[in-house]
Amino acid sequence: MKRLIATLAAATLGLAGCAGGTAGGGADKNGESTSPAAAQPTTASATASLTVGLTYVPDIQFAPFYVAEDQGYFREAGLDITLRHHGAQESLLGALSSGSEDVVFAGGDEMMEGRSNGIDVVNWATMYQDYPVTLIVPADSPIKSAADLAGRRVGLPGPYGENYYALQALMAAHNWSESDISVNYIGYTQAAALASGEVDAIIGFRNSDVPSVERQGVPVRTIEMLPGGLPLVGVGLGSLRPTVDAHRDDFTRMLAALDRAVNFARSNPKETVEITAKHVPALREADNAAAAEKVLANTIELYAGRTPLGVQDAQRWEAMAAFMSEKLLREPVAAADAFVDLTGGSAH
Repeated sequence: MKRLIATLAAATLGLAGCAGGTAGGGADKNGESTSPAAAQPTTASATASLTVGLTYVPDIQFAPFYVAEDQGYFREAGLDITLRHHGAQESLLGALSSGSEDVVFAGGDEMMEGRSNGIDVVNWATMYQDYPVTLIVPADSPIKSAADLAGRRVGLPGPYGENYYALQALMAAHNWSESDISVNYIGYTQAAALASGEVDAIIGFRNSDVPSVERQGVPVRTIEMLPGGLPLVGVGLGSLRPTVDAHRDDFTRMLAALDRAVNFARSNPKETVEITAKHVPALREADNAAAAEKVLANTIELYAGRTPLGVQDAQRWEAMAAFMSEKLLREPVAAADAFVDLTGGSAH
């Protein structure tokens, strides 16, 4: 455990030093990227057909994919993209490993766990450049820092996924066991649980859970879970290694199309919500659309943390591999096996 804490401390200090990055590129009035790193739209002569798995139910957080489809960005990049949402009982990487999907949108940490379990998934783009999970408390809570969570009730969906990995990193850094804090696995009811006082804090997503709780009339604050950030990699795109080898050029064009879509969404939030409403009919209601705009703005910040879109942070991957291999994985995973960078801009 001492070695783990030292690893976490060193990793987070290193990450803090390289976290500045480059701000996301600008956009012209049509939402097109003005970043010199962004590929210009071209129409490819051959069309590649790919199925992209967007995990679980349609949501405003997937808006860049809906926009790229709706505005023809995928088509102009020579891609025939099928967007597929997972069924409620479907495992995260099940369709990828079976060949039903060519690409999956999932956490880098979730993909690393998949590799540990024998799935040859390789992350080829980090889409959320800032890890989206944070500690969320009521605005008037006496909890002022993550250390104040000791002895209190914290809620998260269950012992899986990004919320859980973040909890484990926090507990390791403070040398806590589950007897030191009251961990409540409450399904996807964190917002309601915090609003009702069932828990003192939740580990949730800054882009979606924060506005969800506030929409229920509970002002909240977010608290950094570890100084310098968690040693975890956020949501990205992954494929089986043979698929990456066969479609590197296609994936590069997909990133260019998504870069256009992110910039469109930033410049045209209302239209983006309208496009998303084709997948999420509830967004046709004015109140829901207004709430979705807030989530969209928060989500675009996560996409646009650094340029070029999809760039990998090798140091963060190394930190995550060290932490997860010691604490969370069935078998250790080497960071170098878990990701590739197709942008040419990997941070070291």
